[in-house]
Amino acid sequence: MIANLELYRAFYWTAKEQNLSRAAERLYITQPSVSHAIKQLETELAVTLFYRGAKGVRLSEEGQLLFTQVEQAFQFIESGERQIAEFNNLTRGELRLGSSDSLCKYFLLPSLGRFCNDFPQIRLDLVHGTTPEIIQHVKEGRIDFGIVRMPVEDSSLKVFETITVQDCFVAGPRYFPLAQQELSLTELTAYPLILFSRNSSSRRFIQDFGQAHGVAIEPEIELASVDLLIEFAKAGLGISFVTKQFVQAELEAGKLAEIKLKERIPERKIGIALLKNRRLSAATRTFFEQYLHVETF
Repeated sequence: MIANLELYRAFYWTAKEQNLSRAAERLYITQPSVSHAIKQLETELAVTLFYRGAKGVRLSEEGQLLFTQVEQAFQFIESGERQIAEFNNLTRGELRLGSSDSLCKYFLLPSLGRFCNDFPQIRLDLVHGTTPEIIQHVKEGRIDFGIVRMPVEDSSLKVFETITVQDCFVAGPRYFPLAQQELSLTELTAYPLILFSRNSSSRRFIQDFGQAHGVAIEPEIELASVDLLIEFAKAGLGISFVTKQFVQAELEAGKLAEIKLKERIPERKIGIALLKNRRLSAATRTFFEQYLHVETF
């Protein structure tokens, strides 16, 4: 097998142009360099590839046989180069990401809508799940990055911090009198609590917070959707634990009220998680830097 692809490149363009000078122009080298490459290839293959004439060159029978195969190979290479250029120019490609329903709706959707409007040729592959599930999808290569709630402790991942959010307890009109006072965590647990499902980061966060204060926080109702947490609270079925920014409209409209605690709930960050040393596609890099305003390098 000939190791030097440049020999085949010289052969290909000489066969296409049927002229050594024009082949040299195509390759941006001198005519003697083209002649030397052809001679070297003929020596390696032990055949005559071209017959030389006053008006140029023509392929021998062996040369025509080789050209048929080499032409296909170079067409594949050119096709690959065009496709890579299309990916880099965002005229084709895919954006593979994951997020919980709540982070998708309240954090990701506005930026995602602008991106898809600007680059309609980019295919969107969006996976839903809890933060632990999204992290697992990232590690398995199912998606390129995930929108997650922090903290995330995993040495195989790189996590970029984005916005800061504040979690809180909220309730509907039935529990509005409680909003006029501050409750301790112990007092709060006397009322029916509505929390995210057990495998969610929000559930783990609030239960760890309670444990740090010596209080076991257990739900009366478990739900997998922030919209249901909001609706159940509005219906008076209990007190929901949600991200305050995600219920701002309901709080301002008087449909929900915040139940204040004596113990301060820490703020949290929303992060973007991806595998360390992973090369980002042009679509992903553009989405990060121009739409999420995250500098990746």
